[in-house]
Amino acid sequence: MILLPAIDIKDGKCVRLLRGDYSTAQQVAESAEQTALSFRKAGAEWIHVVDLDGAKDAEPKNSGLIFRILRASGLKLEVGGGIRKLETIDFYLQNGVSRVILGTAAIQSPELVREAVKKYPDRIAVGIDAKNGMAAKNGWIVTSSVGYLEMARTMEQIGVPYLIFTDISRDGTLSGPNLEMLDAINHAVSCRIIASGGVGNLKDIANLLDLNLYGAICGKAIYSGTLNLESAVGLCRRGNAHESF
Repeated sequence: MILLPAIDIKDGKCVRLLRGDYSTAQQVAESAEQTALSFRKAGAEWIHVVDLDGAKDAEPKNSGLIFRILRASGLKLEVGGGIRKLETIDFYLQNGVSRVILGTAAIQSPELVREAVKKYPDRIAVGIDAKNGMAAKNGWIVTSSVGYLEMARTMEQIGVPYLIFTDISRDGTLSGPNLEMLDAINHAVSCRIIASGGVGNLKDIANLLDLNLYGAICGKAIYSGTLNLESAVGLCRRGNAHESF
């Protein structure tokens, strides 16, 4: 399983939110670039980056910082937030980003997702962010009428290779991921599933390994010190989910 430490950007700063609520934003690091370097030193190969301002305003707002993170770390980046046009997808992927994440665009414009997957077959992920089982959009501010499994199946039919699933109620809480919903989506579709939201410690990583997922995103647990990134990366590489904790 691939582990993706997270950097969320708001107003040019590295922050974390609680349950996707922008009013709870707290700066968690002085430098996004130095944070990315620390992830590399811990053995990470990927970073999950979200432009929170972009997600809310429907266009990239922190791309300059994202490219500085890319250059400073030398790691693979998957980037989401404000990606609503093919031109924006081109902009990121043709300038070194490894994978882009479509969220609101996937709900509002499945045709864009279809076009993007056709152009970049293995570099598109769709974020399914669920609130009470329904997919949310516009930076998690608005809840749609589409169920998370229905959306997953639609994205599978389009040909999306990666789905990032977040139970918004768990995000930033360190209370553990929603294993039941993750298991359901992993069995419902053939897409590679990346878990997001709720990871608090190494046992949570082991529980996700048991589900045979493609990847897991962790953010607040790293910044708060409840998860040692180097240990988590090592566990994922060994694939041994049955160690003693």
